Amino acid sequence: MSSTNTPGDPGSTSGTVERAFHAALYADSDTALDTGASLLAADPGADAEVARRGEEFVAAAWRRGWQPADVVRIVGRELGDGHVRLVAALIRAQARGDRPRGRRWTAQLDRIARRADAGDLAATPPRPDRFTQATAVLELYRLLLRLPALEPLEEPRRASRREHGTDGRMLARIRALLAKAEATGFPEEAEALSAKAQELMARHSVDEAVLSAQPHAPGAAADTPGACRIGVEPPYEQAKAVLLDAVAVANHCRAVWNESLGFSTVVGFESDLDAVELLYTSLLVQAQSAMAKAEAAQRAGGRKRTKTFRQSFLAAYAHRVGTRLREAAAAPVSEDLLPVLASREVAVTDRLDRMFPQTTTTRLRGVSDEAGWTEGARAADHAQVRSRRPLE
Repeated sequence: MSSTNTPGDPGSTSGTVERAFHAALYADSDTALDTGASLLAADPGADAEVARRGEEFVAAAWRRGWQPADVVRIVGRELGDGHVRLVAALIRAQARGDRPRGRRWTAQLDRIARRADAGDLAATPPRPDRFTQATAVLELYRLLLRLPALEPLEEPRRASRREHGTDGRMLARIRALLAKAEATGFPEEAEALSAKAQELMARHSVDEAVLSAQPHAPGAAADTPGACRIGVEPPYEQAKAVLLDAVAVANHCRAVWNESLGFSTVVGFESDLDAVELLYTSLLVQAQSAMAKAEAAQRAGGRKRTKTFRQSFLAAYAHRVGTRLREAAAAPVSEDLLPVLASREVAVTDRLDRMFPQTTTTRLRGVSDEAGWTEGARAADHAQVRSRRPLE
C-alpha cells in the first residue's frame, strides 16, 4: 500500500514548512523560533521548499522598494555575517529568474557575486548543525518579512548621445585615481591624483548637462533625475550623514538620511550621483586615515584614545568640509550654462519633494572634545574636496 502527501498535509514537506513558519515568523519569542527551527531541522526534505520561500521573501522586499545592497546592509546591521551569507545566496538565486532592473541594480548584484566568488560570502566551514542553520534561516526570514516599505528608486531616463561604455570608462578612470590618492603616503601625489579625478568628474557632469539641454529627436525623452541609497554606517553615523549631505549639495544633488535604517537617499542626475558616491567614499577614507594619525599623536602626548575625541573629530571634519564644498560650489559659471543648471536643480528638487513630502532637520549631537574638533577641522582643511572646477 502506498500513500501520497498533499500540500497542507501535516506530514508533507509543505506542511512542515507552513507549521515552522507559522510558529516562528509571526512571534518574537525565542521559544517560537526554537519550535520552528526544530520542525525544519527534523525534515531534510523541506530544505528546497524553505529556499524557494526565501526567494519569495526577497522578491517581496523588491516590491516594497528595497534593493539588493539595502537588504544586505540591513541584514548585516540587524543580524550578522552568517545571515548576510544566507541572504546573499537567496538574492543571487532569485535574480536568475528576475526581470532586468537597471544599471545600478545590476551593479549591486555584481558586487554581491564578486564578494561571494572571492570567499567573503561563502558558507563558513564547518557546516552548522541543522537546528542552528534552521534558526539562522528563520531569523533572516523574520527580518525580511517585517521590512517596511521604502520610496521606490526608479531608473532615470537618459537622453545622452554618448556611447554606452563612455560612463563606465570614465568612472573606472576616476576610481583608479582616487584609489591611488587614498593609498599613497605622499600628500603632494595624493593632491595631484585627487585633483585629476575631480577634474574628470566636473568635466563629465558638465558634458552631460550640456548634452541634455540640446534638442532631442521627436518623441525622445529628456534626462530625468534618479536616486540612489548610500549606506551611512555606525559608528558616528550622524557626522557621516552630514558629510554626505555636504557632498550631495556640492554636486547638485540632495540627500535625505534615514537614521533608523542606516542609509541616505541621494536624488540627482546620474553623472552627479556617481560623483557623490565616489567623492563621499574617498573623503571617508581620508577622514579615517587622518583621524588615526591624530589619535596616534594624542596618545604620544599621554592622552588615551576616547570615543568623544573621534566623535568630535568627525563632526568637525564634516562641518569644515561642508564649508569648503559650499565655497567650491559657489564658483561662477558662464551665463549660457546658468539656465541649464537651474532647470536641473528644479527637476532634482521636484523629484525630492515627491519622494519625501515631509523631512526634518537634525543637528549634530555629542560634540564636546575640543582637541578632536580642532584636529578634525585641520584634517578637513587638507582634504581634497574640490568637487567642481569653475565652469567656463
